[in-house]
Amino acid sequence: MRGILNEPEAEPAFSIAETTANRDDRAAALIEALAGRSVVLVGMMGSGKTTVGRRLALRLGLPFVDVDQEIVEAAGMPIADIFARHGEDHFRDGERRVMARVLTGGPRIVATGGGAFMNEATRTRIAENSISVWLKADIETLMRRVRRRPTRPLLQTPDPVATVRRLLAEREPIYAQADVTVCSREASHENVVEDVVRALEAQVSTRGTASETQSDQRIEIGVELPGRRYDIVIGEGLISEAGGLLAKLAPGASCAIVTDTNVAQHHLPRLQSSLDAADMRHATITVAPGESSKSFATYEYICDAILAARMERGDIVVALGGGVVGDLAGFAAATVRRGMRLLQIPTSLLAQVDSSVGGKTGINSPHGKNLIGAFHQPSLVIADTSVLGTLPEREFRAGYAEVVKYGLIDDAEFFYWLETEWRNVFVGGPARTRAIAKSCASKAAIVRRDETEQGDRALLNLGHTFAHAFERLTNYDSERLVHGEAVALGIACAYRFSKTQGLCSGQDMQRVIRHLEGVGFRTKVAEIPGWTGDADAILEAMLQDKKVRRGALTLILARGIGESFIAKNVAASDVRSFLTDELQSAAQKQHQG
Repeated sequence: MRGILNEPEAEPAFSIAETTANRDDRAAALIEALAGRSVVLVGMMGSGKTTVGRRLALRLGLPFVDVDQEIVEAAGMPIADIFARHGEDHFRDGERRVMARVLTGGPRIVATGGGAFMNEATRTRIAENSISVWLKADIETLMRRVRRRPTRPLLQTPDPVATVRRLLAEREPIYAQADVTVCSREASHENVVEDVVRALEAQVSTRGTASETQSDQRIEIGVELPGRRYDIVIGEGLISEAGGLLAKLAPGASCAIVTDTNVAQHHLPRLQSSLDAADMRHATITVAPGESSKSFATYEYICDAILAARMERGDIVVALGGGVVGDLAGFAAATVRRGMRLLQIPTSLLAQVDSSVGGKTGINSPHGKNLIGAFHQPSLVIADTSVLGTLPEREFRAGYAEVVKYGLIDDAEFFYWLETEWRNVFVGGPARTRAIAKSCASKAAIVRRDETEQGDRALLNLGHTFAHAFERLTNYDSERLVHGEAVALGIACAYRFSKTQGLCSGQDMQRVIRHLEGVGFRTKVAEIPGWTGDADAILEAMLQDKKVRRGALTLILARGIGESFIAKNVAASDVRSFLTDELQSAAQKQHQG
């Protein structure tokens, strides 16, 4: 690609002289309210950004810029050739530079490429002096449109539909950060332009600047599985809408609500009122809070209570609570009457970003954590972000360990973002919503590739083999260690062990540990309150992990930040030596202190 930054700016497709003549009073009022800001259209390939953008520019009397066309003119070759000759990274770098130039050129309508908004720096520039509009289209609409242009480089794959599904899962949480969302529907282009104009009018009439983000924005993420799908709905106040969502999902069904005494106190009345308003019969089953409830006895109690409430196979088990309730209710739903529908309403951060998504359910055994269970996908997940305000700080922090995990698995940029924004995630608002949505989308993408953990899904267990051993050796005592704290400690161990094996640089290892410690996590085994175990005890507990095959350990290790991988047949002797050194080092420091 030749000198994209140094190319002179191309003349806009419509000159200002030509376009201003097309303004009516309504358009003139909107232009005045925009106060010099551009309108930037974002969204997937096939969402109509160029076509709608041209017509919107004519409607408002503003110049129009097509970023992809700018890149083609600057490079002197089609985008497909840029990808083929130089690769996607080179193209993205050029795209970022063109966006930086275009966004300084005064008020205009800008149609971006599908991946442009994924760049953090580009989104920041857009927020500074523009209003972003997400043209949102469903996969059926997108596929009908993109098939008309078979040269798109990202679709040169054996399964273009699967590629588009993957891109949607990755990109929609980022697109959802746009200031305005408009459905790109199968209607005349002028109707879609009218929808955009109305959305812009509403935006500028209620907000002083385009950089402010809606705190009550709802995000929907689809989990695509062979032959079926379900949605994760993320937003504030959604428990009050659960009845309507369920009535639409399963008209005439009854509900068995499974919750714990703590959650019931805060959130059960709203859910019950919502179900009453939807005229849905419901019964409530309450259990004790905490990991100790994930037992045969509690599971039996829940199953019997569902049957006693005369719930039928077509009815719905509603899990209202954190990960413990979700696992218990999910396992009951998987087995009562050989399978009932499941609605997950996670009320902890950990459950919203991890355990409620993907269909893993189960209970603990004296031999280890989650050793008895089933894969049973929910029919819907409702993540009400407003409930997180009732969480104790320690519990919210524990859930954050699972958020960090997604950046460390395969998304270094997300981890780097968390390094600077984690305090805002804790405070709430747009940063929290983004972190939840990004985590859910990451997990959904992995679950779609590997629903029953035969391959890539094992990456989600980064830190968990160590963590489950620590939990077992503390007898699942939440006063000493909760699951998220164990995961953070396990991640620290995984990175330190990776370094001892020559896999990960010391710089990356220290960066991860510094972040975990900065958030407030313990990163050394000996820091667990009341810890008395030795290396052999930890190793024995690790050998009870579900990923052990014929006595050989499988660990999720790292070559760097965002570069986790599945390491099979890890020598137990190497793990024992590592754990021995960990404990001896801690003992020496304690003695010296």
